[in-house]
Amino acid sequence: MKQITAIEWLIDQLIPKDQHEGIMDIIQEAKEMEKQQIMDAFNSGENSDDYFLPSLKLKECEVYYNETYNSK
Repeated sequence: MKQITAIEWLIDQLIPKDQHEGIMDIIQEAKEMEKQQIMDAFNSGENSDDYFLPSLKLKECEVYYNETYNSK
């Protein structure tokens, strides 16, 4: 089961599903910001051993985020 991010939870709590479309650009920007923060935290944690190449680190961060939060 996929987890949801804090932004997704907040949206679901405050805005009825049928009204999401009116503010989707703002919501998407907030989700992208949160995704980058999660990936940055992952990258600076113990999963970013020095022997990884920078491009591999980024790929690992992307995989982690998608497996954990991406419900698409």
